[in-house]
Amino acid sequence: MNFPGPLRGILRGRNAPPGNGAAGTSYALRPPSPPRKGGEDPNAQRPSRGLEEFFASIRGQSGLTILELGGATQQNVSYITNLGHCLYSLDFLQILNETFGDDKIDQANPGRIEYFLRQTLDHPEEHFDAVLIWDVLEYLEPPLLAAVVDRLRKIVRPGSCLLAFFHSDDKLEAVPVYTFRIQSVNTLHVAQRGTRSPAQLFNNRGIERLFGNFASVKFFLTRERLREVIVKT
Repeated sequence: MNFPGPLRGILRGRNAPPGNGAAGTSYALRPPSPPRKGGEDPNAQRPSRGLEEFFASIRGQSGLTILELGGATQQNVSYITNLGHCLYSLDFLQILNETFGDDKIDQANPGRIEYFLRQTLDHPEEHFDAVLIWDVLEYLEPPLLAAVVDRLRKIVRPGSCLLAFFHSDDKLEAVPVYTFRIQSVNTLHVAQRGTRSPAQLFNNRGIERLFGNFASVKFFLTRERLREVIVKT
């Protein structure tokens, strides 16, 4: 399968009927800076404890419905659907950009927030078994972020697992934006696709407060200075 652009739609496992999706257009990010001499490669394959725990939570099951917010990649689609699951993938940041542009003030507008939720998370309650959030939550202003996290809690089933990434340095003015490609049950290829100014950055306590209405939050620190966070309902 080849994807010409970000995908919004359902991609199903080999034992389910085929789905469909519509391709969107890419949005601009500042290009990634080349790695400094002796620094970390922004495009690297590495082990992921968070991903390992995510897949451990659904091990031995099939036919699950999984939501991914980072946009469709061939590797992720193939990996998850080959396990027999149904994947719903959308480019959350692209839709954020289309809806709000650079207007952070508008992210507090109740009508605009509701419109954004209809574009991204308009699903029945307890619809998903797991969510790959990746790194998208850092770009939401507090009113929009609270609404998105609350909607996520409603559309996942009890006992679901969510995997999110947060930068560990909470004083950065711009942070790398990554594409995460699943290589194996515990390995990711992390590719930097630019940088973006975060709406807010979090320490561990802030992340715990953010997911205060969920059952548990568990942290893993990676070498890309990212926190991998497993959230369970």
